[in-house]
Amino acid sequence: MRLAIIPARGGSKRIPGKNIRPFCGRPILAYSIQAARDSDLFDRIIVSTDSPQIAEVARLYGAEVPFWRSETNSDDYATLLDVLQEVLGQLAERGEHYAEVCCLLPTAPLVTAKRLQQAHTLLEQKGYDAIFPIVRFGYPIQRALRQTEDGHVAMLQPEHYRTRSQDLPTAFHDAGQFYSFRPEPCFAAGKMFTDNSGGIEISELEAQDIDGETDWALCELKYQLLQKHR
Repeated sequence: MRLAIIPARGGSKRIPGKNIRPFCGRPILAYSIQAARDSDLFDRIIVSTDSPQIAEVARLYGAEVPFWRSETNSDDYATLLDVLQEVLGQLAERGEHYAEVCCLLPTAPLVTAKRLQQAHTLLEQKGYDAIFPIVRFGYPIQRALRQTEDGHVAMLQPEHYRTRSQDLPTAFHDAGQFYSFRPEPCFAAGKMFTDNSGGIEISELEAQDIDGETDWALCELKYQLLQKHR
């Protein structure tokens, strides 16, 4: 059995109401739910929340909210792993056990059903513990700079001052969209992905971290552009 979990608590300080704020005509949470539904992969799609308003939106767009998130896991200190373990623990108490889980973030409107299907296929074929989308850094991170309080700059890795770009290893960052994983090895390791994990490279156009209003506007522009080419 396969399960999709979308963690979406009510508190959001930088963007109030972020998880259900309108995004290109629909609550942003609706896009993650729709991608999960369109993938035809999951036996259940569950939203973990402490908010009645979020629960109402989740159910409206086809997800379940079978129980409320605990107060302990609704504060700023709860980790994603804490929330997932809570949901799977509650389901286990009801006799439900899942060998494969996809954690979809609620503010990832650029995720597609096709990417979810791709992750599932690779998880099975490669025997990974986890797999998730990654994005290539646009500039060599080995040449990253730091700045002191008095304004001086210096390289974080000065040994690469003269290293040619083509001689530096390619680096990626987590796209922050979803994680398809096997609960047993990941929970045992105490992290979302182990050393036996894979990545699906996606373009910068397909990903956007949303931490502020500028990020939100950029994500809407990317979504509209992608829609024109689909």
